[in-house]
Amino acid sequence: MGEHIAIWRNHQSYGPVIRHGPNRLVFNTIEALQDIYHNERASKASLYLNIMQAPNVHSVFTVIDKRQHRVKRRLIGQALNERGMRLFEPIILQQIDIFIQQLSQPSAGSKPINMSPMLRYLTLDIVCLLSFGFPLRTQEKDEYRFVSEGIVAGNYFQNMKLQCPLLTQLRITEALQFVGNIREKREPYRAVVKKLIGSRMAENKDAKLDLYSMVADQINTGGPENIQTSELWAEAIFIFAAGGDTTSSLIAALLFYLSRNSHCYNKLAHEIRTSFNSSDEIRSGQKLANCQYLRACIDEALRMSPAAPGTPWREQLDTDDVPFVVNGHVIPRGTIVGVNVYSILHNEKYFPEPFVYKPERWLSEGFEGKLKIMHDAFIPFSAGSRICAGKAMAYLEASVTISKTLWHFDFDKAPGNLGDLGAGSRKATYGRHREGEFQVYDVISSTHDGPNLIFHPRVHLLWERVV
Repeated sequence: MGEHIAIWRNHQSYGPVIRHGPNRLVFNTIEALQDIYHNERASKASLYLNIMQAPNVHSVFTVIDKRQHRVKRRLIGQALNERGMRLFEPIILQQIDIFIQQLSQPSAGSKPINMSPMLRYLTLDIVCLLSFGFPLRTQEKDEYRFVSEGIVAGNYFQNMKLQCPLLTQLRITEALQFVGNIREKREPYRAVVKKLIGSRMAENKDAKLDLYSMVADQINTGGPENIQTSELWAEAIFIFAAGGDTTSSLIAALLFYLSRNSHCYNKLAHEIRTSFNSSDEIRSGQKLANCQYLRACIDEALRMSPAAPGTPWREQLDTDDVPFVVNGHVIPRGTIVGVNVYSILHNEKYFPEPFVYKPERWLSEGFEGKLKIMHDAFIPFSAGSRICAGKAMAYLEASVTISKTLWHFDFDKAPGNLGDLGAGSRKATYGRHREGEFQVYDVISSTHDGPNLIFHPRVHLLWERVV
């Protein structure tokens, strides 16, 4: 069923705060968001130490110490801030154009295309180039496509350890790697990451424009901004998973909802096709920023099917002696707390008709007076100091990808049973029964399958090529 679905169901039955395990409380209110994630007295829960790649080797995701987190966040942020995005945008645009070319191939024709693998290859190629300047070329070749499966398998493995820390304490996690061939899929992927890091470190730091070139001067320096080689490995594992799978999940969900909501599809297609004079114009800048309905469609897809639907766990600092209060509840020391992303994004108190795809809600059309409340509850990228550093990059990739797709093509969901891929089913367990909802599966980030779509090149573009 999935943890996020179980938590949502429990909130429906028991109210805005539920007990989720012996020492876990999950809340479903804006007040709890403020008390937990915008609170210097709370830290990331120590259970995240169970998913370190190696003992005492932290990534920006697993590090608990706030000072260390700020250092790591500042280093990685160099590639994800506005300057980094301007530098890397040509790489992103090039890979998205390859994605469009893949959809344009004659072999595609009118055959249904499963968008999940294609989008994983797109975002994986982008994140690999941005991190270490290495062209995996999974969009075009089979050679490294196993890396995508390895990332999903690795996320499953880490999620098991995160949700059940006892597995790590009993030292039986290695045995779990044989469940579902996790080890068989995970190890080749990890070997590729080692290869990429080794080959990049053997080059001059300025040989390529990538994240490594920005942090190389801080590797093994011993200074306050220092990062160890072993930590570089841990960061790479995290960035590949977070920078690739989450963005692919967002775009897949967006395509799913557009293919099933003709009003939204037509309105967005009109906005894109009247805002730009050519595909080459579709890039960051004022024209893209002015596409307000595009942003509304993206935000609604993130709300309906968040790319990280789980619960970011927090706990009171060990050094804090003042009672820790969340939404009026005094939290016993040793209890970890959180707000489940999926559940609050479907709380009808904040989002009327929470299971209906309505981008207009973000433009206040029919939702006057609700906009501030919705923004306060909107946490698909988490919240507070730990908010996802790649948020702006994800919006850019999703905005350009969907805009270029709609510029070049019209698309529909595949007919018959093929068109149901990715959707809920009336025969499924309660919570996954909605046919109009794109299904995501919580594995720290999320995994997904579908939708199956059929693409049709726009007629006037074909005519222009002939002329």
